[in-house]
Amino acid sequence: MACALAAPPAAPGPTVWTNTIGMAFVKVPAGSFWMGSGESPDTLAQAFPQLERERFTQLADEAPVHRVRISRAFYLGQHEVTVGQFRRFIEASGYRPESEADGTGGYGYNPDYDPATTARGDAFEGRNPRYSWRNPGFAQDETHPVVNVTWNDAQALAAWLSRTEGHHYRLPTEAEWEYACRAGTRTRYPHGDAPAGLAQEANVFDQAAAPYWPRWQQHALARSDGYAFTAPVGRLAPNTFGLHDMLGNAWEWVSDWHGDNYYAQSPGTDPQGPAEGSVRVRRGGSWHTWAFYARCSYRNWNSPDTRYTLVGMRLVREIGPR
Repeated sequence: MACALAAPPAAPGPTVWTNTIGMAFVKVPAGSFWMGSGESPDTLAQAFPQLERERFTQLADEAPVHRVRISRAFYLGQHEVTVGQFRRFIEASGYRPESEADGTGGYGYNPDYDPATTARGDAFEGRNPRYSWRNPGFAQDETHPVVNVTWNDAQALAAWLSRTEGHHYRLPTEAEWEYACRAGTRTRYPHGDAPAGLAQEANVFDQAAAPYWPRWQQHALARSDGYAFTAPVGRLAPNTFGLHDMLGNAWEWVSDWHGDNYYAQSPGTDPQGPAEGSVRVRRGGSWHTWAFYARCSYRNWNSPDTRYTLVGMRLVREIGPR
């Protein structure tokens, strides 16, 4: 006697969803992971012998390693927000990014700029009105990640999308970001612990970029991904969640205030970061970042009005009604 197989349950939603300005989102499932890093300075010194030891003793905010539960699935941008997507937002909303609105501009690459002549010794020239999201000092097309955007600019984009589309957009929390970056792994990078493996999955400081900054040649990966500056999003391999450029290409703002000791007291489920602070966290490294600073657990931060030629964003779209 023949019998019919039961139909599989309906999927709760598409794995990849695309919004009205062309931003693709990947569904990240709920789950738990170990957040942070407990690697000792000795272990890190062996893995990164080209760096001074003091760099390995300045990572207290990555500890302690702690178990975190992400209680709800969410959509996360498959790629970093691109120049073209940000341009469509600007044209449709009339919003003026901070690098233009306050008249001080951003930062940019200038081959004639000498860091040694400045008090900060910064690698890039700025602030200067000649630089903004429209011009980071190097060529970009519409498919490259937008940079020179502030935390406040990211909030404005999320708020506009929420108003116009009826879905709730926001920056990811720091915990959501690291959970999505690790994608089930506990190693330094999604591929494992060896920095060399970044060449397949992350546009970081490598042999393509090193000729522009010979003073830092020893920190470049031994291989080249073919991109001296930003790369078009999605050109390198995704992690197992299907997310591209979680490491490298552009630093990504997250929602949290930074706290040096927050990990020791953060809640185990859906931590939101400290209730107050002076600087917001950014994650993931950039095209100019050394491998040591492109680890999944590494935390960096800036004031919310910071705009920089290495810093961009990636958004969350929450699942379900607002």
